[in-house]
Amino acid sequence: MQNTRLNTLFTDLGQLISVELRNPWRRLSVLAIALLFGIYVGISFASVAGQRAYLDVVVAAFAVTFSEIVSWIHYRNRGNVRKTLWGEALNFFKMGLTYGLFVIAFMLGS
Repeated sequence: MQNTRLNTLFTDLGQLISVELRNPWRRLSVLAIALLFGIYVGISFASVAGQRAYLDVVVAAFAVTFSEIVSWIHYRNRGNVRKTLWGEALNFFKMGLTYGLFVIAFMLGS
């Protein structure tokens, strides 16, 4: 790849973000944002699927498939995905999504 100004800009920006997110408090805030966004998406999925009754099975299949793929990526023995920020953030998003779906299920009494 050629070393263009745009390529240099994105490389430097990625390195700057990586350095900034090594701080434990910033890392914790990214994980909290991922968890809260997962809860929001879970509640949104449930409300959209509730309005259109024919989407229930599709949304449930999507949520289960997404959850299983993320669990497989995060908890497998190979690799160090568990130690990376994006791996932890994806797992926290999955936990928030599952929690949001459980909250809606308990509110509806089903």
